[in-house]
Amino acid sequence: MGKAFGLKVTVISSSPKKEADAIERLGSDSFLLNSDPTKMKAALGTMDYIIDTVSAVHPLLPLLSLLKVNGKLVLLGMPIKPLELPIFPLVLV
Repeated sequence: MGKAFGLKVTVISSSPKKEADAIERLGSDSFLLNSDPTKMKAALGTMDYIIDTVSAVHPLLPLLSLLKVNGKLVLLGMPIKPLELPIFPLVLV
């Protein structure tokens, strides 16, 4: 959907097996493996929006660090347990 609006789209995943599908079938511009510290560091502060569709409990801080100042994190997944949001790192931004 983002591509239809002319946005640069990056798929973030924990599975390297999804890269080809993300780029070839879904048409994303890039793929970011969240377990690759080098690529995650390079992507810090580069995203305007993140649409998080993960329905399992997962850390939010790595996603928040990818956002630009005033970036938006939209949570669509519905984990059974509440997600934890560490406040101290947000204050340091």
